[in-house]
Amino acid sequence: RPADNLRAFVLGADFQEQPIGVPGELCVGGDGLARGYFGRPDLTARRFVPAPYHSGQRMYRTGDLARWRPDGTLEVLGRIDDQIKVRGVRIEPQEVEAALLRHPAVRSAVVVALDNGPDGARLAACVVPWDGAPEPVAGELRSFLRGCLPEALVPSSFAVVPEIPLTPRGKVDRQAVRELAAQVEPAGGGGPGPRDAAEERMAALWAEVLGIEGLGIHDNFFELGGHSLLATRLIARVRSGFGVELPVRRLFER
Repeated sequence: RPADNLRAFVLGADFQEQPIGVPGELCVGGDGLARGYFGRPDLTARRFVPAPYHSGQRMYRTGDLARWRPDGTLEVLGRIDDQIKVRGVRIEPQEVEAALLRHPAVRSAVVVALDNGPDGARLAACVVPWDGAPEPVAGELRSFLRGCLPEALVPSSFAVVPEIPLTPRGKVDRQAVRELAAQVEPAGGGGPGPRDAAEERMAALWAEVLGIEGLGIHDNFFELGGHSLLATRLIARVRSGFGVELPVRRLFER
């Protein structure tokens, strides 16, 4: 909670106060506010701005992402500038986290980028379920996100944890989150396995491209972390292994 004689604002892009539970930039004002950055008028002008609804007063834009909880406390979620880049797409993890928080079983969520070897980075999420709610499964969360986000913003793996790791100052410890998320790799659904030699060969190609074992015949290439670059790679292997010219579009359709 704000200390005595300080005020906290959680504001959207238009400096409008955000409702309870909706993330926004944490801004602070009140008697403890500094005058600005010493010798940095440019930075002072960007960070120390007029406070909304308080004529003649200023506030400091912290650059932190936060939200009000129903009990009146503030939850700091991370930095607004924590952008990550996955397969050439610049992603605001807070956008994915906000979408996850709309799932009825998710109390808290953090999204990070993990090193995926020669294929660059991949998105992964750590989620905390609400007390008493059924533990959300990866396939369910993935389908939910596909209903409100572009495919590039859907994480390839989900780790369900009891709490999000925090630093001593109460901020999200993203390195600890990465370590937790890295323990959960995309995996096959464990359904029926290949039924004949052709399916065994095809499953072997999928496993080689995705780096996943235990593939079943009902698994979805894209739900296992596949994307357009890997799809092209898979089609090349199918062409070489089966002698078949298969359009990439067919993989997306089927």
